[in-house]
Amino acid sequence: MSDVRVDGPPLTAQQQEVVEQPSDAKVLVTAGAGAGKTHTLVRRLDFLVAEEGLSAGEVLVLTFSRAAVRELRDRLAAQGESARHVRAQTFDSWALDLLMQVDANGEWQLRSFEERIAGACDAIARGLAEELYGDDLLHVVIDEVQDLVGRRREMVELLLDEFDPGFTVVGDPAQSIYGFTLKDDQDRAGETNRFFVWLRNSFDGDLIELELTENFRAGTDEARTALPYGPRLRRIAETTGPGDRDLYGDLRGELHRNLTFGQIDEFTASALTEYDGTTAVLCRTNGQALLISELLASYGVEHRLQRSARDRAAPAWVGLLFRTIDGGHLTRTRFDELAPSLPLPPGAGPDRLWSLLQRTGTGRGNDRGLDLSGIRRALATGRLPDELTAQPSAPLVVSSFHRAKGLEFDRVVVVDPGPLLEDSKERERSGGRARNRRKVDVDEETRLLYVAMTRPRQDLLWIDRLETRFIRNDLEIGRWARYSYKVWARLGLELCGGDVHAEQPAGMRDFTGDPLDLQDYLAVEVDPGDDVVLERLYPDAIGLSDSPPYLVVHSGRPIGVTSDRFRSDLYRHLKLNRGYEPQNWPRRITGGRIDAIETVAGSEAAGTQVGLGPHGVWLAPRLMGLSRFTYDSRTLREEEFGVASQ
Repeated sequence: MSDVRVDGPPLTAQQQEVVEQPSDAKVLVTAGAGAGKTHTLVRRLDFLVAEEGLSAGEVLVLTFSRAAVRELRDRLAAQGESARHVRAQTFDSWALDLLMQVDANGEWQLRSFEERIAGACDAIARGLAEELYGDDLLHVVIDEVQDLVGRRREMVELLLDEFDPGFTVVGDPAQSIYGFTLKDDQDRAGETNRFFVWLRNSFDGDLIELELTENFRAGTDEARTALPYGPRLRRIAETTGPGDRDLYGDLRGELHRNLTFGQIDEFTASALTEYDGTTAVLCRTNGQALLISELLASYGVEHRLQRSARDRAAPAWVGLLFRTIDGGHLTRTRFDELAPSLPLPPGAGPDRLWSLLQRTGTGRGNDRGLDLSGIRRALATGRLPDELTAQPSAPLVVSSFHRAKGLEFDRVVVVDPGPLLEDSKERERSGGRARNRRKVDVDEETRLLYVAMTRPRQDLLWIDRLETRFIRNDLEIGRWARYSYKVWARLGLELCGGDVHAEQPAGMRDFTGDPLDLQDYLAVEVDPGDDVVLERLYPDAIGLSDSPPYLVVHSGRPIGVTSDRFRSDLYRHLKLNRGYEPQNWPRRITGGRIDAIETVAGSEAAGTQVGLGPHGVWLAPRLMGLSRFTYDSRTLREEEFGVASQ
């Protein structure tokens, strides 16, 4: 077999067996946490192209997260000789590409993730994908198959059944943690690791099952704390029956045998920054992550709050690049001239960024340049390359267990998730309302804790449980919120991407300002982590089913206004029951911070009108944080709000 880079890690015997399977083989690989599966897949792809004679276009790689796609592409660029041009996509991206080719008028880029997956299933079942791929799809590589549930599972099963390619699918039943995406408890129970059963039944006699059992991530006994539980979790995942509460308790007990930071206080916050490597604080829920982020910010600790894999933000340098170009064409020479003046991400040189811009489909060769209108379309439809929209690296990251899946850090601090809630009374004591609660999946909770505890390379520590009695997820709008012991009181709401109006530049809607000057202010004076306040513009709502607009204020200066989506969500959050209409809107909303200054696409006419060029591209603040409401001086009384229980 031809080797890849001479400095690449050597393959183990287990990895070598996976890599050297024929291109028409149907291979299921069970790979434990830290087992080097990405390195194995890179070498597998290189073998398929260099030794088995497949072209890059005859191989398709599918995975869940954009982070996994980025890592695989980076590894292919660094190590893969022949396979560097193999397609690697998320399921959503591949489904969208398929739909755009078979139904270009379906406006699929505006539809939800689930609608795209369902549409792709339908296209494959109707034979429409056959026209695109025909005999050209010879091998499919799929990562993290333990998390294939619902329509995504159906899409992959249809893909493998329709085209009958060779495949290499990799997963770990011990890390199956996305059953929560299915709303029905019975559906969730039936879907757990169902794809493994389908593979064994569908390809009985042809399926080759291999394992990767050696761990390359954990370098200390502390980091290896949870690894012995992997085989037991895999065995449980293969069976049905009541959840094993003892296993969850045993694993949590192992966590407690490691060192503890106690609670997040000034000392702990300082200790989190006094570390040479990377640190992650991992929480059971995104609500807890918001609380930890709030505490760290109060102590002045810089950190990154991990976004959802689907939550993308185009960097500010893209918008600043657009602002410097009058025409619709960008040459490589001009890009190289402008690059030194742009806030490019650390370690990303012009060659790399130019290549990423070309991947939007607008490139016509390095010498002839790029079509900016094509980049603008990619920006507007959320189709910029994943590497351009990735969150910047940070020495300290705060994340939920789910969002840390697939990541690794030198040091991991796990927020104690606490004992499993036993009954409805215990759930009620923890602040849960019946409509916001679902049956506890004991085994999935154990797998989640296992995932969190297998992220470290060196150190594993923990901190005490957080008090979250009055922090709950408003499932109707999908945001975390602050509540009170009084069921009618609403005390704060999560701020997130898309909460700032972007159709016109700041200064054109709801408040008057110099848009050019505001763009300069956003680019130079506003930094991630900065505090912002939302100030109510009017005491009453202007339209139906929304709140009044709020100014986004940074250091006393308005830098934007809240979006229609935020105003609708705030209205729905404060609407206590069907017959009640909110009237007492928060006067101020504090606790928000800047996540990033991002590039957005809006009205081309608005941009031209204020001198920002013809492209409709500019900068806007992106918000984060679990806010707090400050109401007018009148007291929040039950008679003002109505009785929520009626």
